[in-house]
Amino acid sequence: MSSRSENLATIKAGGVVAVLRADRPDALVQVAQAIGRGGIGAVEITMTTPGALDVIGECANRLGDEILLGAGTVLDPETARAAILAGAEYIVTPTLNPDVITLCRRYDKVVIPGALTPTEILTAWECGADIVKVFPATAVGPRYFKDVKAPLPQIDLMPTGGVDLDNAGDFIRAGACAVAVGGNLVDKAAVAAGEWHVLTDTARKYVETVRDARQEGGG
Repeated sequence: MSSRSENLATIKAGGVVAVLRADRPDALVQVAQAIGRGGIGAVEITMTTPGALDVIGECANRLGDEILLGAGTVLDPETARAAILAGAEYIVTPTLNPDVITLCRRYDKVVIPGALTPTEILTAWECGADIVKVFPATAVGPRYFKDVKAPLPQIDLMPTGGVDLDNAGDFIRAGACAVAVGGNLVDKAAVAAGEWHVLTDTARKYVETVRDARQEGGG
């Protein structure tokens, strides 16, 4: 089991977090494997997925050596603890809940709370956030990241919500340490058809986009 600092380094080095949610969770292990083959090493299973804790447990058992597994859409410390015990190595929230941050610190897990305004972002950081998830990112756009990073360069930011291949590089160039990608990464038709190579190819494109943006001086 890696330490919090090691897992945080993995997320930041990879630069892409895959956000997986589904009404039918039976294929999520295969989805995670396919994405991993494309080079994305961090996968977030949202708690809105039916049987999310079981899915996290199964992914942890089968893919624990291949991917860094996290839980998303966590609203309270009770859910965070349950996800951690199921195998989650990091916790992502849509909003700022200081009690969740405290819980994650207690268990030495990476915590990425959601925030939007500069005040919320700074408060999350001061509460102990490892990365602050800016959500919904497309409501503010990449320029917002550059504007926020100017007075708050010490805070690592990750956009979530509406990130796609067209804007992922822009967010990185604007100062984001990583991007979180959900529906634009996982093609539902490909999943239904079992065409896992489609997901692998798309994942690889996101990894390459982030890498290229970093070489241009971003992130």
